[in-house]
Amino acid sequence: MPTKIEARLKRKNRIRKKLSGTTERPRLTVYKSLKHIYAQVVDDTTGKTLAFASSLSKDLKGQDEGDKKADAKRVGALIAQKCKAANVEAVVFDRNGFPYHGRIAAVADAAREAGLKF
Repeated sequence: MPTKIEARLKRKNRIRKKLSGTTERPRLTVYKSLKHIYAQVVDDTTGKTLAFASSLSKDLKGQDEGDKKADAKRVGALIAQKCKAANVEAVVFDRNGFPYHGRIAAVADAAREAGLKF
């Protein structure tokens, strides 16, 4: 029986077969650990990261409430802000094998509210 991590990696690989970021619509990928959440926008054609945000970012350091879902919302808003600065308006969302609820959904919703299209 596969472990939780192996099952997530299997889902991740299945999703990544179908998703690919282009120059016009890069891939917004989200990773969560037990304490933090990370989001980055990647152009898969060139293999470059266009924007990156995490709950460890200097921009979010003073706003720590201890609530992980609130941190995820702030990360979503920050990644959308950085995408706008990098002239990225639309992305493809990659949940990285995680179920789309909780902190993953909070990042996506906050990024949408901040003006990112996906």
